[in-house]
Order: sequence, then C-alpha cells, then structure tokens
Amino acid sequence: MRILFIGDVVGNKGIKMIQDYVPGLKQEYRPQVTIVNGENSTPMGRGINLSGYKKMMSSGVDVVTLGNHAWGNPELTDFIDDAKRLIRPYNFPGKDVPGKGYTIINVNGFRLAVMNFQGRVFLDNLDDPFTQADELIDQLKEKADAFFIDFHAEATSEKLGFAKFLSSKVSAVVGTHTHVQTNDARILNGKTAFLTDAGMTGPADGMLGMKEESVINRFINQRPARFQVDEDSQGIISGCIIDIDEKTGNATHIEAINQLENGWV
Repeated sequence: MRILFIGDVVGNKGIKMIQDYVPGLKQEYRPQVTIVNGENSTPMGRGINLSGYKKMMSSGVDVVTLGNHAWGNPELTDFIDDAKRLIRPYNFPGKDVPGKGYTIINVNGFRLAVMNFQGRVFLDNLDDPFTQADELIDQLKEKADAFFIDFHAEATSEKLGFAKFLSSKVSAVVGTHTHVQTNDARILNGKTAFLTDAGMTGPADGMLGMKEESVINRFINQRPARFQVDEDSQGIISGCIIDIDEKTGNATHIEAINQLENGWV
C-alpha cells in the first residue's frame, strides 16, 4: 500500500493547492490512500469549515486530520459527527468529545487505521498520547492490518519519542504542527516510517503561512496581534510518500515531497 500524506493546509491558498495539485500527485505517485491535515484550512487560517472539508474530499483526499486548532472554528461541532473521514486528536480529555480520533480505510481487503494524536509539550495538556495510542492499537489490532498516525506536536523530541515508543507496532508516524518540513525521513527498526514534520500546504512566502508584519511586530513588542493568512503569496504543497508491505504491515519506504506553484523545491 502507498500513502500520500500532506501537511497542514493553511487558508484559502492551502485549499487551492490541494485542489490544483493533489490530482496530479495522485497520478504521479499512485497512492491508495491520501491523508491531509486540515486544521488550519479556514480563510482565517485557524480551524476547519464544512466548505473546506468538502473541497478537500472532492479533490481526492480520503481522510482529513486535525490538531490543536481543531476547535478554532465553532462550525466544526455542527458537522464533525457526520463527517466520517474527518478525525480530531484522539486524546482530547472527556467522554463526550465530538467526532472521533481514528478511522479505518479498507482498500481491496487491506485495512489501514488512520489515527490522530496531539502532543503535550508546549501545547495544551491533553490526555497522555503515548498510553492512549498504545491502548487504541491493542483495541484495533484485530480490525486493522496497518496503522498510520498523524502526531500533531510542537517538540521534536516528543515526536521522535512517540514514534520510537510505538515503533514496530505501527506502520508510520508523521508529525504535523510546526509548518516546517524536516529532513529526517527514515524507517525505525526496519518497520515504522517516521518524519518529524511533514511541512505546510499554503502560502510559501509568509511566516508559517501568515503575513510577516504582524508576526514580526509580535516578536518586537510582545503584544497580542491578529495574524492574517498571506493569501498573496505563491503556494507550496508539502508532505510525504510512504510504502507499506501488505503482508507484514511494515513500512518499506518514506520520502518527503515539496512543490511550489512555480516548480519543485
């Protein structure tokens, strides 16, 4: 099985990059499953709305994951329970959290569990992702042949620690959240594909997708500022390709991909 995973979609530019480039990437790489992190895909670059979700799905996306901005757009609670291929971090605390933290995709009899967890270092103190992921994998091991995890976290050490903790139990752990693609794609223990961060899909020339002026001013004066998506920027689409051996569930290959509107990075 081949998976195409695309990092954090930011604003209208990010949605447009998905619409314009996912069909071509699917034609080139021939993935069986395409997964996109859409937690910043609203026009304001925070949260997700139904329109953006539908646009991503109609562009050939199979699953949309979220992160710490999952609830940034209140509209989410109106549709998340009905959006069967939209998942939020599994480890939000409480018993009545809207939506779900995983889904299972069946491709010609091969069952891929797609899971979403959020880290706690420098982010909100959710339930322990390590323990909860381990427990969920045990619950699903008879229902899934392979496991893919979008680990939405800030600290590189937490991302690698999470992946090493679960290595040999899951097929892939790919990090999201920092919007900067890392150069460390590898396979842990010969079984688990890992990339610290898949990068960002959206405005390439801003600061993590936002207009630079307000971000820089925040650093200078330490006062709150309203960040705006840099929609005038050229676009970028970032992510990775992962191959999984369907006989063993082990990853055999991972490579990062980056493409600007005017050519490859």
